[in-house]
Amino acid sequence: MQPQPSLAIQTQDLVRTYTIGDRAVKALRGIDLQVPTGRFIALKGRSGSGKTTLLNCLGGLDQPTSGEVIVNGRSLSGLSEKELTHWRRSEVGFIFQSFGLLPTLSAYENVELMLRISKLARKERRDRAMHCLEMVGLEKWAGHRPYEMSGGQQQRVAIARSIANNPQLILADEATGELDSETTHEVLALFRTIIADKGITMLLATHDNLVDEYVDQVLQLGDGQILE
Repeated sequence: MQPQPSLAIQTQDLVRTYTIGDRAVKALRGIDLQVPTGRFIALKGRSGSGKTTLLNCLGGLDQPTSGEVIVNGRSLSGLSEKELTHWRRSEVGFIFQSFGLLPTLSAYENVELMLRISKLARKERRDRAMHCLEMVGLEKWAGHRPYEMSGGQQQRVAIARSIANNPQLILADEATGELDSETTHEVLALFRTIIADKGITMLLATHDNLVDEYVDQVLQLGDGQILE
């Protein structure tokens, strides 16, 4: 499959099979996907439809059984675990339903940690971390720890952390699942703003129908396939 510059994501005949006991279970059954750069895409479907497995394959967290994944012109096939780790740190942001914040660290420290891992200089780390917190409206909460913040605020910290390294792609798994409807609207509007400002491509796996008014496209998955 030839990379296309206008596409952030390309997959061809993507298959992921798991072995459970003596049984083979196909989580993905030949996914062909093309996502243009800068788009906000929702992946919807029942539990077990393949949403999370697809996100994991796109983010290099899981290896396809067969098929190909190309992200921003780079094929993930054949990359070593070290190369995948470096690629994820520099080009992909992840957001999870459970927020994934370190409870003993402040909001600032949770965001700054990603930059420390990337070995940025101290001043650059501070400026970048504060900029990301300002983008999500939490600069005044920089010194607070997760338990001192609401669920919506914790998710905003997770969003700030996901954009800290200027990723080209954000993968979010049920990122609004723990939020009430008002906060969900706020977070989805924030996603929309970040995508427009940064030119980021974002895929959001969700059950939430509120996303429909914010995304560019909804893809329905069922039994490991994209449904018409």
